[in-house]
Amino acid sequence: MLATRRVGLGIGIAAALALAFGAVTFVALEGREVVVLHTRTADGPPHATRTWIADADGAAWVEAANPERPFLHDLTREPTLTLDRHGRPRQCRATIAPNPEGHDRIRDLLATKYGWADCWIALVADTERSLAVRLECNDTAGGAQAG
Repeated sequence: MLATRRVGLGIGIAAALALAFGAVTFVALEGREVVVLHTRTADGPPHATRTWIADADGAAWVEAANPERPFLHDLTREPTLTLDRHGRPRQCRATIAPNPEGHDRIRDLLATKYGWADCWIALVADTERSLAVRLECNDTAGGAQAG
């Protein structure tokens, strides 16, 4: 009977820890600004990617966590996309920044903007091979620069 209680207690503690980890991860990912990038796959269907964003040098910047990210392949083939930010779609042109400067730049921008959340996500996501993507956007309502 005592062994059964210990097993049950262990399972309960493990479940509580898993739920807490999941909750903190969700808040880290979604608790600050998240945008949606709309690209097109090679055969044409739209592809939506939720991601963090930072502003610098008159442009918006996003990160492709690794070179295999599907949206990065989309942008390599066709550098135009729609950025949904603050409920407003903007047409943008993407430029992939060369590494190592691009990687260092986006890591610094996201760490500054997202703080503890960026540190937390670094525990679960490997961004050692990440690439910075610079977005130059026009506001669909008047041609203003994104930012």
